[in-house]
Amino acid sequence: MDIEKLLIIKKNELAPGKGRLLLSEPFMDDFYFGRSVVLLIEHDPDGSFGLIMNKPVSEKFNDIVGDFPHFDGQVYFGGPVQPDNMFILHTLGNLVEGCIEILDGLFWGGDLEVVKEQILLGNVKPDEVRFYMGYSGWEPEQLNSELERNSWVVTKTTASMLLETRHAKMWSQFVSQLGSEYKMWNRFPVNPEMN
Repeated sequence: MDIEKLLIIKKNELAPGKGRLLLSEPFMDDFYFGRSVVLLIEHDPDGSFGLIMNKPVSEKFNDIVGDFPHFDGQVYFGGPVQPDNMFILHTLGNLVEGCIEILDGLFWGGDLEVVKEQILLGNVKPDEVRFYMGYSGWEPEQLNSELERNSWVVTKTTASMLLETRHAKMWSQFVSQLGSEYKMWNRFPVNPEMN
């Protein structure tokens, strides 16, 4: 069976945009983006950026983030751009000044000192804040070009689906929700050479 025919199921019917997910096609052979789930934070004529949602780092939060109170939260690899910078997603809403709502109940950024203070006071649970090292970025029209090549499929999500899905199963669970046309994607081995 021709792999190209399996991957070209149908053109992306859903346009990329803030709060949408990008699911990589199963044969994307890329250290960063293979079987990745990317939440788009912004998509406009100037380009696109988002965070990889399903690639946790092995180090503990306080081993990575200095000058912060003890916190049991997970740190994720957000993407290859500015990997030394930290970004946050949270459900704290207006408690964190300067944040932007990406999905209903899910916010990007804001005053990190407020987050630190709320953690110190014990007002933040690990499932309410996620920290990301780096981000994923695309130049103007680059993402649209990758969508035309079927490198990604765009889908919708909710904050609870995104935050409650285990990272190890995230790609396959979101692919399963795409419908029967994508059923084969979950059957492809991660490394076809090992099959």
